[in-house]
Amino acid sequence: MDDHGVVTTPGTLRVERLLPGPIERVWAYLTDSDKRGQWLASGPMELKAGGAVRLEFRHAELSPTKETVPARFQERASGAVVTGVVTRCEPPRLLTMTWVHGSETEVTFELAPKGDDVLLVVTHRRVADRSTLIGVSSGWHTHLGILVDRLNGRTPRPFWGVFAEHEGYYGWQLADAPLAASGSR
Repeated sequence: MDDHGVVTTPGTLRVERLLPGPIERVWAYLTDSDKRGQWLASGPMELKAGGAVRLEFRHAELSPTKETVPARFQERASGAVVTGVVTRCEPPRLLTMTWVHGSETEVTFELAPKGDDVLLVVTHRRVADRSTLIGVSSGWHTHLGILVDRLNGRTPRPFWGVFAEHEGYYGWQLADAPLAASGSR
């Protein structure tokens, strides 16, 4: 399985990962604040349609390996917050929510058992500009790599160095990707 995300429709990124199961374990890493905080962002999430979401990103705390925050992300050094609303929740297989951080986008997590493993599909929709699409792609790639490390009992990789590596790849790969808003390039 290629671990790079792909643009499936204008402004929509899809990323897949095969994770060690069972499905309830992976669901807990998506929905439990403490577990989610180990690979993505902690914060409250009401697991029902219409439920509030607050994701508190602290990238420097995702790995015990310390690194310098790139200068262009210094304003996020102490954290960043994304808010939203759960639009669908079907435990332990489907979770969809809006993400508001500047503009409003939508993220769906789908889980499907594959033997002893679980296929996780993350779909991030309504990404309107190229810079955000590259950042979203690099971010998901990096966060999901940390989740893979956590679920396999490995020391998680540091966020910023891995993010920068993937940002270069996605910048090249998505140079002509279609966007959600017409006229954006």
